[in-house]
Amino acid sequence: MSQLRLLPSRLGTQASRLLAPHGVQRFSWCSRSSGPPASFTSSRVRGGSSYMEEMYFAWLENPQSVHKIRGHHVAQLDPLGILDADLDSFVPSDLITTIDKLAFYDLREADLDKEFQLPTTTFIGGSENTLSLREIIRRLESTYCQHIGLEFMFINDVEQCQWIRQKFETPGVMQFSSEEKRTLLARLVRSMRFEDFLARKWSSEKRFGLEGCEVMIPALKTIIDKSSEMGIENVILGMPHRGRLNVLANVIRKDLEQIFCQFDPKLEAADEGSGDVKYHLGMYHERINRVTNRNITLSLVANPSHLEAVDPVVQGKTKAEQFYRGDAQGKKVMSILVHGDAAFAGQGVVYETFHLSDLPSYTTNGTVHVVVNNQIGFTTDPRMARSSPYPTDVARVVNAPIFHVNADDPEAVIYVCSVAAEWRNTFNKDVVVDLVCYRRRGHNEMDEPMFTQPLMYKQIHRQVPVLKKYADKLIAEGTVTLQEFEEEIAKYDRICEEAYGRSKDKKILHIKHWLDSPWPGFFNVDGEPKSMTCPATGVPEDMLTHIGEVASSVPLEDFKIHVGLSRILRGRADMIRKRMVDWALAEYIAFGSLLKEGIHVRLSGQDVERGTFSHRHHVLHDQEVDRRTCVPMNHLWPDQAPYTVCNSSLSEYGVLGFELGYAMASPNALVLWEAQFGDFHNTAQCIIDQFISTGQAKWVRHNGIVLLLPHGMEGMGPEHSSARPERFLQMSNDDSDAYPAFTQDFEVRQLYDCNWIVVNCSTPASYFHVLRRQILLPFRKPLIIFTPKSLLRHPEAKSSFDQMVSGTSFQRVIPEDGAAARAPGQVRRLIFCTGKVYYDLVKERSSQGLDEHVAITRLEQISPFPFDLIKREAEKYPGVELVWCQEEHKNMGYYDYISPRFLTVLGRARPIWYVGRDPAAAPATGNRNTHLVSLKKFLDTAFNLQAFEGKTF
Repeated sequence: MSQLRLLPSRLGTQASRLLAPHGVQRFSWCSRSSGPPASFTSSRVRGGSSYMEEMYFAWLENPQSVHKIRGHHVAQLDPLGILDADLDSFVPSDLITTIDKLAFYDLREADLDKEFQLPTTTFIGGSENTLSLREIIRRLESTYCQHIGLEFMFINDVEQCQWIRQKFETPGVMQFSSEEKRTLLARLVRSMRFEDFLARKWSSEKRFGLEGCEVMIPALKTIIDKSSEMGIENVILGMPHRGRLNVLANVIRKDLEQIFCQFDPKLEAADEGSGDVKYHLGMYHERINRVTNRNITLSLVANPSHLEAVDPVVQGKTKAEQFYRGDAQGKKVMSILVHGDAAFAGQGVVYETFHLSDLPSYTTNGTVHVVVNNQIGFTTDPRMARSSPYPTDVARVVNAPIFHVNADDPEAVIYVCSVAAEWRNTFNKDVVVDLVCYRRRGHNEMDEPMFTQPLMYKQIHRQVPVLKKYADKLIAEGTVTLQEFEEEIAKYDRICEEAYGRSKDKKILHIKHWLDSPWPGFFNVDGEPKSMTCPATGVPEDMLTHIGEVASSVPLEDFKIHVGLSRILRGRADMIRKRMVDWALAEYIAFGSLLKEGIHVRLSGQDVERGTFSHRHHVLHDQEVDRRTCVPMNHLWPDQAPYTVCNSSLSEYGVLGFELGYAMASPNALVLWEAQFGDFHNTAQCIIDQFISTGQAKWVRHNGIVLLLPHGMEGMGPEHSSARPERFLQMSNDDSDAYPAFTQDFEVRQLYDCNWIVVNCSTPASYFHVLRRQILLPFRKPLIIFTPKSLLRHPEAKSSFDQMVSGTSFQRVIPEDGAAARAPGQVRRLIFCTGKVYYDLVKERSSQGLDEHVAITRLEQISPFPFDLIKREAEKYPGVELVWCQEEHKNMGYYDYISPRFLTVLGRARPIWYVGRDPAAAPATGNRNTHLVSLKKFLDTAFNLQAFEGKTF
């Protein structure tokens, strides 16, 4: 509303002399609210134009009436002519749709032929300064109430509103040359005949065809053409399954034979993964744009059936591509997202993704959204699927203009798409194109839609296809002949038939041919790692010291930091002098050492700049100058790689998807997402299940994203305790019953064969090494780290430089190194554990005086399971009791994962006993005393050497 109050000053005298008529006296416009009438001229006509001046005066009159001043309410958007695109047959009373509405403005029919002076804020006059009221209404209706419905008056920027008005109000703007019309017709031919070809050849196959919205293909190509014309070199697309094969064929230009062979049930899969259905696969292609004759790279990101899940992934990949190109304004790289109407309105990740659009570390400088508005969701009527008038109303939250267009008017669609591409390039903001169309078949080709939408589908069966409509129009006006049209159809049919013939020669499906994010030079020519070794992850001591000193200082002069932070920095400096690091310093040094090696590091998540537990402090804030900050990590070396640390919006699903997409773009970056607390990852479970754990198997897509999940049972209640390690372990693909061969490259080979790596580090040095190993490996795997909370400040949870210097590496298992290890013959029990519980066990063992009789071994890497090292530890203590101890409940944590693997290592000759909390529904208790009692109970059991006597396993 503040923008509205400023309008009189912005518009100057224009607001007070609207449409002054020649020789016609001014009169009062009667207000329907209390108070005196507003003085106004007779030509204050609202035929859908929704001028900014009108917006202001209407708001003064009645703040609730502003939304009614829009012509899109009566635009002819539905090609079927049976539904209102906004779910409402209401016609705003202030739109002059019939002569009797003139009285609303104190006008009479005789006034229709009077000439009125046009204000400078409208473009309907073109070169004319005056028009009759009848012509004003006609032109406004032509602009706003025909096959295009515009929503933009909620945008609180006058310049942007005027830009849109000029694009649509100016007379003659939608005139197309004969060549442009012929190109549009040819693209429609390819779009429709592709679907017809698939329907003929594979009539009983699911393909989620585009019939009913064939215009989407020329629409996307127009957006790409226009963007290429304005300098875009790389377009990243995300879309659902409907129409995907058509987009691959006619937009990305995937070889048709590679698409057709996917329908062959005898096609054998190569051994690089389990694969995915054809309408989920992605593609990457570099080609020449035929319209602009410029190079263009097109990438269609692979996605699951989970609608809209790919949205933030596309945005993250786009952001990364812009970052690596130095394209801060998005002038070289852009994204296009295609949506379905039901999912766009129904899926919350759409809202999450929109809210990233203008955040500094997440913006992609505008996305073009194309909604394929079938006016149905599977079998659900729109009136049951959303509460908002339009499926696109979510876009209003970020002031994105929304262009509704009747998909059976191809020229209107093409013009709207051209304007959308130009808007994105001009204002670096999102824009939505709503293609109001229909779905000619059921949800898939095997589905019967007449069960639930009989009247709609009776009309659809009578509906003339858009290709025939448009061809008849061009033939009637002489742009093409019937013979030329038929030749164009025959030409494309011949292309499809020839490709179909070649497709029969395909015997093996190579998923890598469908890769959406190749990494040139990272793998060998066959897509395999260049080696199966990993170098040591330690670094020279002088590097440890240098990074530690920077982490303990403020690189900028006259920068006033908080007194509490000064104490933290002094503490860091003291540790560096003692050649020690805590958790925060280990992370700092790991990041800094990678930056030195040219590896970009990006850390994202809620409150990560300071850290949830106030331990990180990677962004310093001047206490006296507002918004003055310093990131010491970017002051390590003159030629270092950049470090990005960014607090995210309060979103997990959207932000984790974004970071996953960011990590897709390059293998030479360490991309981390940290949950505020570990269990909060479950609101991003879709990204974890559908992309992270399965992405390589489905799409041969390596990804090195790191998830930092704070975890630990510390009496903080059920919601801030467990990061749910059991879920990640249950999805790990290593075989619990297969005894592996311990070859020379077993450690790295095992990592290569797994779908992700799961660790729970017990020392800062382990954390340091596993972060560096993530980059030094010759391939990329997702890394799940259960990070500590209380250990961040635990006096014993520190590591010496000696554990981090050159020659040292990540230890998958840290064996007992105390008195028990020196005299293994005296040991009666060997306890295996992971993470924080180790410190509880060590303390309890010491208090009971059992240092020589109980050995404690830590698993730092849980999955893939370190079979070789566990075997070595078990053999070191022959005949002793083996115990797995965890602080989590028995049905949670690690026990169900490690137990069968221990038995495999032991040849099922010895049991591995469980010590920990009993099974439970909730991850932790909310009662502090209950927490302590259960802790004492399982610690007592862990060191009761008679606890398992007489028991059978």
